[in-house]
Amino acid sequence: MRYIFCFFCFVLILSGCNKSYEPEENIVAVQTVKLPPKNESAAYDKSPDPAAPPVIKEKIEQKIIKEATLRFETDNIETAFNRIQNAATTNKARIINDSEGKDFATVFRNLTIKVPSQNFDRFISDISKGVSYFEVKSISAEDVTEQFIDLTSRLKTKKKLEERYLEILKKANKVSEILEIEEQISTIREEIDAKEGQLKYLESRVSESTITIEFYKTIAEKEGVKISYGSKLWTAIKSGFFSLSDLLISLLSVWPFIILFCLLAYFIRRRLKRKKA
Repeated sequence: MRYIFCFFCFVLILSGCNKSYEPEENIVAVQTVKLPPKNESAAYDKSPDPAAPPVIKEKIEQKIIKEATLRFETDNIETAFNRIQNAATTNKARIINDSEGKDFATVFRNLTIKVPSQNFDRFISDISKGVSYFEVKSISAEDVTEQFIDLTSRLKTKKKLEERYLEILKKANKVSEILEIEEQISTIREEIDAKEGQLKYLESRVSESTITIEFYKTIAEKEGVKISYGSKLWTAIKSGFFSLSDLLISLLSVWPFIILFCLLAYFIRRRLKRKKA
């Protein structure tokens, strides 16, 4: 009996210890689980995904060809030319064509100028300062951005194709295969050179604008007084003589018709005389 009683007491003591230990475990469990505040979790949900790739917006540079045609009257040809030349020097432009001449009533000069596109508007403004009005002022701007992008894309594709053929050529063993591959490479190279030439031409027209300028001076009528009256009479006589010579030459060139006309007139007149008789 005593052993049973001791065993029962021992069980009671163990059960009491377990009950007293359980609250500590529950306290530890509650303390270890710490929820984040609502503000912090909301901020975390709104943060960007670090694994997502960054969005890069590529800006396409516009390719614009600018051209202009100008025509105006001036009182002094040399002064107008010097003004244009000074404007060209200031705006880093260059004169690629210069011609001058004289017609019945005017003395004129024509210029073709290449000016950097970024200085196009300023150059037009500089040469317009000394001009009262333009008889012709035509300015055009052609957007070739799409054409430029298309040529660039095609050129990259052709170059990649050429690289592939070159790699295949290194592995080729037969002479027939080598010749065929070299022929293909030659064709692709010609296309690459052609597209590179087109791109360079477009780039040159975009980087430098073309401006055509024509300016003239009207010849005053009083300048004709310098010619003497006798010279004018002699000029008129010579002009009349040359006109008469031209008429005689024209008549000689149609002499068969003149003879036929004379014969026809003679027979008609003779017939009329017979009827009267």
